[in-house]
Amino acid sequence: MDHAEQQHLAGLPFYAPQGGEVALFTHAWRQRLPVLIKGPTGCGKTRFVEHMAARLGRPLVTVSCHDDLGAADLVGRHLIGPQGTEWHDGPLARAVRSGAICYLDEVVEARKDTTVVLHPLADDRRQLPIERTGEQLQAPPGFMLVISYNPGYQNLLKSLKPSTRQRFVALDFGYPDAATERAIVQAEAGVDAGVAAQLVHLAQGLRRLTGHDLEETASTRLLVMAARLSADGLPLRAACRAAIVDALTDDADTAAALAEVVEASL
Repeated sequence: MDHAEQQHLAGLPFYAPQGGEVALFTHAWRQRLPVLIKGPTGCGKTRFVEHMAARLGRPLVTVSCHDDLGAADLVGRHLIGPQGTEWHDGPLARAVRSGAICYLDEVVEARKDTTVVLHPLADDRRQLPIERTGEQLQAPPGFMLVISYNPGYQNLLKSLKPSTRQRFVALDFGYPDAATERAIVQAEAGVDAGVAAQLVHLAQGLRRLTGHDLEETASTRLLVMAARLSADGLPLRAACRAAIVDALTDDADTAAALAEVVEASL
């Protein structure tokens, strides 16, 4: 990496690459291909998209999907205004018109009618039909569709159909290796290498923990939160209790088991 590239990256949202994901995303954007990012909660999916949007010089429109999110919330709807009924673009239509990167986070949480809207945008047509206005928006070259979900939450009711999945280039994310995760915790929280190493060691112990009904394990995000509390003066054990143990479970027995791992690791 030359000096000019280092200076450019210094002004971007921090992201520590784990493999070839930066190159793959860049190639997909150049080839006007949509991207599907799979990975557990708190592993850096959203930060990666923010980093890549800035790196490519594109505006970013992010939508956090939820159970009540439908096609009209994405595309737009008619609303009553001072001059009568007016059409208002939703975030997806705004992203298409402006040539932005549109990121739909946890897309499987949205209602099923949303994925149907994405199909003509995610194939060679790159079009967004707006039935209520009769418009057919053609995505400009800079537009890119990115979706993400957590495979750990997949079930028969919340999954992507093959007809949707096969329109996307897939990126599979996991938690970083120990060295990369230590660098992330240091950079994000401003703690020293020793604290970062302790937290990563703790996370590795918690991720090996079995026999407890945990929906999620200790994510990189939780490590950064604990590190930030520690950097502000809270004792590290208390920071781990608040940001990791109590964030992962409400069950007293499970919390006690996690706390034992904290004590053994620190």
